[in-house]
Amino acid sequence: MADDEDYEVKKKPELDEETEELLKKRKKIKKNRPNFNHQEWFYRSKIDKNTWRKPRGLHSQARQNKKYRPSNVKVGFRSPKEVRGLHPSGFEEVLVHNTDDLEDIDPDKQAVRIAHSVGMRKRLKIEEEAEDEDIRVLNPTS
Repeated sequence: MADDEDYEVKKKPELDEETEELLKKRKKIKKNRPNFNHQEWFYRSKIDKNTWRKPRGLHSQARQNKKYRPSNVKVGFRSPKEVRGLHPSGFEEVLVHNTDDLEDIDPDKQAVRIAHSVGMRKRLKIEEEAEDEDIRVLNPTS
């Protein structure tokens, strides 16, 4: 249990009560949201299961919204507008490619996601500078 002593609690965003409630509501909506699969993904191996396309066939039961068919994408499954696009922690995500991108970040509302194309040396510099400025990194190396 020596690892517990080294653990630091991750920085949390400063959110008002309304935003916190909306984040909880979004989590509940996402939990009940079905997986929207391409119709007949199980027939053809070329069709990716997770890519949803609108059913357009003339005799398509999915287009006709038959009960025994999977759900179609509808507006009612959408999350609240105020929290749409936020990280589950409540931070607004900012994509960073180098240390200069850290200058315009508000550490109370925004968190950093380091781009996948950034190499290890530059990634470590970004993480170090973010720690100095008390900015949360959403995808740290360790």
